[in-house]
Amino acid sequence: MKKIVLSLLLALLVAGLAACGGGEKTTEKSNDDKTITFGATAGPYSDMVKKAIQPGLEEKGYKVKITEFSDYIQPNVALDSGDIDANLFQNRIYLENTVEEKGIDISELIVVPTAPLGIYSNKYKSLDEIEDGATVTIPNDPVNAARTLYVLEDVGLVKMAGEIDQLTASEKDIVENPKNLVVQPIEAGQLPRSVEGSDLAAVPGNFAIAADMDLLSALALENMPDHFRNVVAVKTENKDKQFAKDIIEVIESEEFLAVIDSEFKGFGKPAWMEEK
Repeated sequence: MKKIVLSLLLALLVAGLAACGGGEKTTEKSNDDKTITFGATAGPYSDMVKKAIQPGLEEKGYKVKITEFSDYIQPNVALDSGDIDANLFQNRIYLENTVEEKGIDISELIVVPTAPLGIYSNKYKSLDEIEDGATVTIPNDPVNAARTLYVLEDVGLVKMAGEIDQLTASEKDIVENPKNLVVQPIEAGQLPRSVEGSDLAAVPGNFAIAADMDLLSALALENMPDHFRNVVAVKTENKDKQFAKDIIEVIESEEFLAVIDSEFKGFGKPAWMEEK
């Protein structure tokens, strides 16, 4: 009888240890996992996941969860830790800089349509009306400042001395300013409001949309190179997993394009999409 009781207790102990061992969290995503957690900043890019990406993935049998973030730091932290499977909020330059600075192992999966930066004004109806000494507010972060300077150069308002460093760019890179524009760097989130108090305002597309501004009302819109467009990113170890391939397939589909054309007017399309 004692031997039987001892054997039962030993069996229960082994089963308990096995159960505890099975509860450990893993950040590696298996090919047969049909749940995808997508991280995105609140606004147009979480909307893009919800309206243009999620339906296609659900047709493929996935359950899609969307986690919204209010800053640009946590989406990559969450991706690297395995709390989310993919994110959509950053451009290639920001991604590459984050990987280098933080030492995390995440990679670009595919470039997506992106809201362009625009030059807006409540005072002028065209670029030709801009007066000498007009004020222009621009983003005070280097990446968006670089984008602004390229737009201002493209429309002939300023000139820079060759290429500028997109991680250190500022109004100091301007070498010619024929209209003597007064450049005022401010926080990007304040730029939509600055349209009221300045002659011109350079507003990144996501902030313009968040403020219910019409992208197509800009005096000039950014002719955005792909390295300034947003990307879907995943952990590097997951780039070749089936769920990553399915995300690419959904984004390259005609259904995705149709939603972009109807729901995201004014968004600039990446080179691969324009070539289709």
